[in-house]
Amino acid sequence: MSAALRILKDVFGYDAFRGKQAAIIERVAAGGDALVLMPTGGGKSLCFQVPGLLREGLAVVVSPLIALMEDQVSTLDELGVAAVALNSTLSNDEQRDIAERIRRGEIKFLYVAPERLVQPRMLAFLQGLQIGLFAIDEAHCVSQWGHDFRPEYLQLGQLAELFPHVPRIALTATADMRTREEIVQRLHLENAERFLSSFDRPNIFYRILPKDQPRKQLLAFLTARKGDAGIVYCLSRKKVEEVAEFLSGQGYPALPYHAGLPNELRAYNQKRFLNEEGLIMVATIAFGMGIDKPNVRFVAHLDLPKSLEAYYQETGRAGRDGLPADAWMAYGLQDVIFLKQMLSNSEGDERHKRVEQHKLDAMLALCEETRCRRQALLAYFDEELPQPCGHCDNCIDGVQTWDATEPARQALSAIYRSGQRYGVGHLVDILLGRENEKIRAPGHQHLTVFGMGKALNEGEWRTLFRQLVARGLADVDLDGYGGLRLSDSCRPLLRGEVTLQLRRDLKPQQAAKASGSSASQLVRIEEREQWEALRSLRRKLAEEHSVPPYVIFPDSTLLEMLRSKPASLSDMAQVSGVGARKLERYGEAFLEVLNGAAEAPQVVVDLRHELVSLARAGMTPLQIAAQLKCTEKNVYSLLAEAIGRQQLSLEQALDLPDDLLGEIQDAFLDGEGELPAVAAIAEQFAGRVPEGVLYCVRAALQAEFEV
Repeated sequence: MSAALRILKDVFGYDAFRGKQAAIIERVAAGGDALVLMPTGGGKSLCFQVPGLLREGLAVVVSPLIALMEDQVSTLDELGVAAVALNSTLSNDEQRDIAERIRRGEIKFLYVAPERLVQPRMLAFLQGLQIGLFAIDEAHCVSQWGHDFRPEYLQLGQLAELFPHVPRIALTATADMRTREEIVQRLHLENAERFLSSFDRPNIFYRILPKDQPRKQLLAFLTARKGDAGIVYCLSRKKVEEVAEFLSGQGYPALPYHAGLPNELRAYNQKRFLNEEGLIMVATIAFGMGIDKPNVRFVAHLDLPKSLEAYYQETGRAGRDGLPADAWMAYGLQDVIFLKQMLSNSEGDERHKRVEQHKLDAMLALCEETRCRRQALLAYFDEELPQPCGHCDNCIDGVQTWDATEPARQALSAIYRSGQRYGVGHLVDILLGRENEKIRAPGHQHLTVFGMGKALNEGEWRTLFRQLVARGLADVDLDGYGGLRLSDSCRPLLRGEVTLQLRRDLKPQQAAKASGSSASQLVRIEEREQWEALRSLRRKLAEEHSVPPYVIFPDSTLLEMLRSKPASLSDMAQVSGVGARKLERYGEAFLEVLNGAAEAPQVVVDLRHELVSLARAGMTPLQIAAQLKCTEKNVYSLLAEAIGRQQLSLEQALDLPDDLLGEIQDAFLDGEGELPAVAAIAEQFAGRVPEGVLYCVRAALQAEFEV
C-alpha cells in the first residue's frame, strides 16, 4: 500500500484513500477480481487507475460513452499519465498510430467502447500484449432489467476465458440486488470480491414538490442559484426546447440536449456545458451518463423519472466534488399518467412490464413519502440509515398529514359512479357540484356524489386524486383515454375496514426555502473577488490546454486554496488535488493570484468570457448587463470586441429585424473604401437603436473585410 499511497499523492495530489478505495486497490493490484458499487462522486476511477499504474502492462478500460472516455483521457493526460481512447471519431491512420504506440509500450491506459473491444481483431491484438487489468465501467449496462441496458456488455463475459490471469474490476454507481447478481453472472465474476459502499450522498439536499405552475416553481428555485451550473431534466424533446428557450428569456444561460438534435449541435452543447461556467443544460435522459463535471450544483426534474434507479443516477450528477448540491423535483398526476401510458405501449413481455411498474410505484412512493426521503431512497437499495438525515425537505420542513378517509371514499365513489372512465378535471367538477355542459351531457349532475365534496377546494381534490394513484388505490385506464378507475386494493377502504392518512401539500412559500447549496453561498462576500480571480485563471489555462476547467482543478481544490492561502510551492503541494505534475505546471500562476499579483486583469478576462457565454445562450444585452452587474453601454462595447475577434456572430449578439439590420449595413457601406466611424451615421438611427448596436454591426463588417 505504500506504493499505492505514493502514486495517490504524486500523481493525483491526494493524501489518503477514502472509504473502501484502499481495500479495492489492494485486491486488484494483487491480481484479484472485484465488483465495486460506489456512489457517483465516490472516487470510482481511482479504484482502477491506481492499480493500473501499479501493475505491469496495459490497463484496458471499457466505457460506454465517447464523452466519458475523452474526459478521463484528458484528466490523465493533465496528470502526466499516458492514456488514449480508441473510438469511432478517429481516422484509420490515427487508430494505426495508437496501435503502434501501444505495441511499443508507450501507453498505460486504453479506453475502449464495449462494441469495439469484443471484435475478434481487437481481442487478438490484446492477446499479443501484456495486459495489467480490465476495468468495466458502468457495469449496470449489462442488466437487461436496467434502465441503461447495452447489449454489447453481454459479450464481455468472454474476457474471463480469453484472459484468465488478468484481474477484472466491474464498477457501477447504481445496482439493486437483482442487478448485482446479473453483473456477477453475465461477466463471470463469481470469484470477485464485492465492495459495497454506502449509496448515501450526504451533500445532496432532496426536495420534491407537487406541480403548481412548474415553470414559475423552477424560476423560484433558480433565483438563489444564479451563475451555478445545473441540469434540468424533462421527459419530452419538445418540452426540453421550450424550457431552454424560456430560461434563456428569463436571463439564465440554458442549452437544450436531446437525441433528436443534430449530432454536431448535441456535441457542441455538451462541450460548452463541460467547458464553461454557470450553464444550465435542459435535457432528456439522453444526457448524463459520463458527465464528469464535478461542480454541477443542482439537478432539477420537471417531470417524474420512471424509476428510483434513474432518479438516483440523475440526481447523482450534482455535487460530485463533495460540496453542497440540490436535487429538486416538481411532479404531478399527469406525469404518472404519461409514464403509465408509455409503459403500456412499450415493447417487452408482461413480466418485464410488471418489473417496470413496480419501479414506477417505488418512485411514486418516494414522492408521497412522509418519512425522511434519504431513509426511503437508501432502503430501496437495501441500505439502512438509522436516523433521519436532517438534510431533505421532509426533515427540514416537517410533514403534515391529515385523515383523508372520508374524502378518499367520496373520490373513489365519484370514479365508480361516473363509469371509471373520466379524468381528474371531470371528477373534481362532480365533487364540487359544477353544473357545466360536460357534466350535463352524461347526466352526472344526478349522481349521489354530485356536490358532496365542497369541504375541499379544487387544488386539494387534485392533490388527493394524485395521492390515490400514487398509493395504488386508483389506477389509470390505459385502454381508454387515461381516465381513472378503481384498483382492487381500494376495497378495504371503501368497506370501512381501514383509515387513510395522506400528506398535506405545503404552501409554496414554505417549500421555497433554500438549502444553502448554491455556489455563491459557498464563498463568503469578502472572498468573492479572489475566488473569481482563481476561476478566471483556471478558465484561461483550460482554454490554453483545450480541457474543461475542472480538469485543471475542481472547485473543491480552488476552495481549499482560497481558505488555506498557500504562500509557497511546498504549501501548495499540501492542497488536496494538487499532484506533482499540476504543481509544476500551474503552481506559480495560482500562487500569484493568491498573493494578489495577478487579480485585476484576470477578472476582466472572466467578464469577457462570461459575456460571450451569455450572448451565445440567447440573452439580450439588457439581460447580460443585469447578470454581469455593469452598464448596457459596457456590454455593447464588449459585444463589439467579441464580434471583432470572431468569438460571436452578429446574430448571437443582437436580435435585430432583417430590414433594420440591412438599413444599418447599407449606411456603413454607402461610401467608398474605409468604413465610416459610428459617429458619422449615428444621427440617422438616433432613437431607433442604442448606439452600441451600431458598434456591433460595424465590428461585424470590419471582420468580414479582414477575412
